Amino acid sequence: MQKKRTGRMLCSLALSAVTLWGVSVTAPAKNARDALRSLKDETLGVMLLRYERGDGGEDFLSLRTSLALHATPLLREGEENIAQAWSAELEQKPNDSADETGDAQDSEGTVLTQEETPDEIAVTENGSPARTLKASDPSGYTVFGNVYINNGSDAALDASMLAGDYAAKLGAQGPQVLIIHTHGSESYTMPPGQEYDVSDTFRTLDTNCNMIRIGDEMAQVLTDAGISVVHDRSLYDYPSYSGAYNRSLASIESYLQKYPSISFVLDVHRDAVQDANGQQFKLLCGEDKNAAQLEFVIGSNGGGLSHDLWRENLKLACAVQETLYKDYPTLMRPVTVRNSRYNQHMTTGSLLVEVGTAGNSLEEAVNAARLFAAGFAKTIQNGT
Repeated sequence: MQKKRTGRMLCSLALSAVTLWGVSVTAPAKNARDALRSLKDETLGVMLLRYERGDGGEDFLSLRTSLALHATPLLREGEENIAQAWSAELEQKPNDSADETGDAQDSEGTVLTQEETPDEIAVTENGSPARTLKASDPSGYTVFGNVYINNGSDAALDASMLAGDYAAKLGAQGPQVLIIHTHGSESYTMPPGQEYDVSDTFRTLDTNCNMIRIGDEMAQVLTDAGISVVHDRSLYDYPSYSGAYNRSLASIESYLQKYPSISFVLDVHRDAVQDANGQQFKLLCGEDKNAAQLEFVIGSNGGGLSHDLWRENLKLACAVQETLYKDYPTLMRPVTVRNSRYNQHMTTGSLLVEVGTAGNSLEEAVNAARLFAAGFAKTIQNGT
């Protein structure tokens, strides 16, 4: 009897998952042909993992449903491969045909397609080969001044939309900048003898080695520049990765209510770049080989959720990047715009910044964070 009940439960879960997949994937379709194409383009496993990890849009799954999906054999048996596919989908460059001569393809989270480039460096002390990614061909990008933008969203964007000053301004009194980490346990590749205790692949709960440390460094630079900072050192991706953005959103809302003077929110992450064989790469600034490259990821309303002022965040990102470009032209990679909001709808001064990659060392990430924070402080203090 127990086996029958278990079998019926698993069958129900499977049917529910397939139904959820079909409805979710085909809902945006305008006709039957588009619906069939959508079913072909997104695998069931990727969809399930998207929902299980909290990327299902405004109406997220209940805890009970999320736990049920988490227990399905489809997710558990192939989670690693599904996660790689999910990551590749999130990170895909809008126009992969736009190769940058002499550089690795700027497709963070996917694979580097060229075996060798003039910018490649020998394997470094932590065992990771290094490259410097930069855009030299405007094909496939929106170019605004010295800033190259990958518009991977469905939202309209051209350079004329970015004219004028960004909207966010420093408040006169009280906290002005919030630093938070939706994926705070993300970490780096340490040199031999400096390894940390891992909680998962390239993740650790050691706040001296994960994104909390990077936020500490940024907060110190901003504070030294006279900017009032609140640094949230919570780990929103542990013990459960699923729902991390929901949890960090609740905290952002609380901070903004408690400190209405906060105009700027930095969600600090790290990226991951690998080749076709799974080799992790570090990305280094061409002007300072001891500093990792960084990247802005800007959310939009391209996914259908309310976020009408997303271009104000993009304006801010462009202003910060122009400031940094003067001394470090390759410190920042091209900006990426995506359909998801990443909680950036809460203010017009919200940025998600990726500091280095999983292949970078902690030292390289720390150096990059300090350079970035100095440029960010200069930008928001000047107001342009």
